Amino acid sequence: MTRFAAPSILLRMTALAGFAAVTLLGASHAFAAACQPPAAFPKWLQNFKQQAVAQGISPQTANYALDGITYDPVTVAKDRGQAVFAQSFLQFSGRMVSGNRLQGGAALLKRHAATFKRIEQEYGVPGPVLVAFWGLETDFGKIMGNMESIRSLATLSFDCRRPEKFTAELLDALRVIQRGDLSPHEMRGPAHGEVGQFQFQPSTYYNYAVDFDGDGRRDLIRSTPDSLASAANYLKSIGWQGGQPWLEQVRVPADLPWDQADVTIKRPRLFWAKHGVTYLNGQPLPNDAMPVSLVLPMGRSGPAFLTYQNFDVYTEWNNSLVYCLTAAYYASRLAGGPPLAKGNGPVSALSLAELKELQQQLAKQGFDVGKIDGVIGAASREAIRTMQVKYGLPADAYPTAELLRRLRTGR
Repeated sequence: MTRFAAPSILLRMTALAGFAAVTLLGASHAFAAACQPPAAFPKWLQNFKQQAVAQGISPQTANYALDGITYDPVTVAKDRGQAVFAQSFLQFSGRMVSGNRLQGGAALLKRHAATFKRIEQEYGVPGPVLVAFWGLETDFGKIMGNMESIRSLATLSFDCRRPEKFTAELLDALRVIQRGDLSPHEMRGPAHGEVGQFQFQPSTYYNYAVDFDGDGRRDLIRSTPDSLASAANYLKSIGWQGGQPWLEQVRVPADLPWDQADVTIKRPRLFWAKHGVTYLNGQPLPNDAMPVSLVLPMGRSGPAFLTYQNFDVYTEWNNSLVYCLTAAYYASRLAGGPPLAKGNGPVSALSLAELKELQQQLAKQGFDVGKIDGVIGAASREAIRTMQVKYGLPADAYPTAELLRRLRTGR
């Protein structure tokens, strides 16, 4: 669940805890800031062990976890060469919410029905929501990664790119070990230290893992009850509200105030009802004040969704809108919702090179779109919408060939 790596699915969660270790972080940064050669790693590691002990890690735990750890060039190569996640919603959801994955998820809901019932009673998170995350993150625990987490975290803490973040994560990994949840050898995963069936970073593991099977340890690798309940505990902690919706598919008419359709904009449901948005079966939306966002991941001609307050939790779990919509749609299907409606017409997607060029053109217009990487985030969407208004195009914030042409020519 990290936002900085793309091991099995995509960019995942940022760390949530462990940043209080000011002394240790400063020391780590001092050692790594100059991008030291790997030969300096043993000296850095010795300093880290001393500082970890000063932060409450026992000498026994520090030695147990860190003795024999060496610098890992593979981790650094993966970190610096990570792929850009730029698939369209239809591409990604079509691949990830397959018939096999729907059948597998439904079977797991039945197999662990009693566990899901207990979890929902305690945390308010329904089984389909958990199963969808479980399937997307690790294919229900089948693909969790096999790199040594402690070695990866130590290497990234030593590296000069983000030493503060990874030093904090390494500290929390040691706390997980010291608490008795896992051994260093059991902590294996992708290249950024994620662990377990829901790919928790160590900070998330340390703060939100629960012992739900009652065996005295929080085992998010082998224990399905622990894994599911810990994911629910985390989701509740970031705002999940039991008994509330998260996403519904809708149909949109040919004409709408498209500039109001965005995940960052909430309107009363009656606003969209008055503009002719309906459910897929043609039934009208309720004329009530429940706040919703109208989200068009592929513009006005593609699929359309109403997202609710619980959907904001998805965007806390992961900062990719495509991932979040896919996970939420997958959960809705497992909960009995309808198959995906692809929208009102064919939708073409720009290539990664074209998306990068679009961002470059927007930057020339004075917009701060962040890194030119072809990933259309909130800042890029807002810039696209502004330029669509300027050129008299439907302002649905979707990057099109027509907008790119207008930006190239200036008219």
